[in-house]
Amino acid sequence: MEDMDSSAVKNVEWTMSDMPVFPVEVPLHKATLVSVDWLKLDAENPRLMGVRAAATDEAIIAHLYRAEDLGELLQSIAANGYMDVEPFIVLQGEEHLTVLEGNRRLAAVRLFREPDLVSRISKSNSIKIPVPKLSEGHERTLCEISVYRVAKREDADSFIGFKHINGAARWSSYAKARFAARWHKDQNVSLTDISNRIGDRHATVKRMVNAIYVLDQAAEEGIFDIDDRKSPRFSFSHLYTALARPDYRKFLGLEAKWAGYDPKPNPVPSDKKNRLKEVLTWLYGSKSDDLSPVVQSQNPDIRNLGAVLESAEGLAVLRASRSLSEARISAQPAGPRFMEALYRARKEIREVFHNVRGFDGKDITAVNLAEDISETAQAIHERMKKKVETARLSE
Repeated sequence: MEDMDSSAVKNVEWTMSDMPVFPVEVPLHKATLVSVDWLKLDAENPRLMGVRAAATDEAIIAHLYRAEDLGELLQSIAANGYMDVEPFIVLQGEEHLTVLEGNRRLAAVRLFREPDLVSRISKSNSIKIPVPKLSEGHERTLCEISVYRVAKREDADSFIGFKHINGAARWSSYAKARFAARWHKDQNVSLTDISNRIGDRHATVKRMVNAIYVLDQAAEEGIFDIDDRKSPRFSFSHLYTALARPDYRKFLGLEAKWAGYDPKPNPVPSDKKNRLKEVLTWLYGSKSDDLSPVVQSQNPDIRNLGAVLESAEGLAVLRASRSLSEARISAQPAGPRFMEALYRARKEIREVFHNVRGFDGKDITAVNLAEDISETAQAIHERMKKKVETARLSE
């Protein structure tokens, strides 16, 4: 792809005074000024997680407003007008130019230009988007926009990948992974090559795309759908972080070095599908089954869940209670569990001791409770001393 320096915007093909009616052949590989009316949102844009390919423009713009800080861009355009410093990357169609790069900007421009669009979005998607007023001078900046036409979608991948995966305008981890997975699959480009092209030196893209294949298998086989997750926010990093751990891979029947290979469809063996559903539900919950996720934060919950997966007792507790904290305790060996409980008991009893001045001497129930604690502590102490003596005799 030729350089898309902002100075190239000056090399326009037409002015609005002689702007032809679409369809027209927009020049390839050249910044060209076109009417905004020629431009169409791209339903295949990786930003649109959770928006179906056949989604309406109203659904796409509503999603961009909710998830992609579209409100901030609206405010910026209202204050400064549209600053045409970077051409949209577009693909020629029969009736329009599909915007491969610049969908968020196009959505903002259309909200200013189409007053009825706000009401349509409100009716169809139950969201009211506040659109600031524009001065007459700023309105004129929204009539025509520079574009850079490519011959096919793949021609834009390297630029878009660098900008949104490792560059300044980064997408969410899920959008990055979706983009890289399509690039890998449609063009048969190795993930190593993709990583090199976008400057990823930590194999993050490879881990993310492998996780996409697991997620796609779950969706295709009716095991799990991300639209059914309990939390509004989709924390995709939970999944690719978990799958990088050997305890999760073993539980799901994935090879030890699985994450180091380029992905293949349906990576989880058929006899582990139920386990895949469990893992995804523990990570994300389920609206249809009214189940909350057991993982609330990536650290340390991902690590703790991994430890539970390796313990039969911990798994039984998790499946019965859906309490990760209880399952983690059950997954620990008896020795560490005992010491952890002992330290915890000492901390709590010291807290009681430091606050004993708060006891007014009138509540006999508190006295009985303290006596029970004392007797229990004495019994524990006696049993521990006997074990010490037995250990000494066996030496």
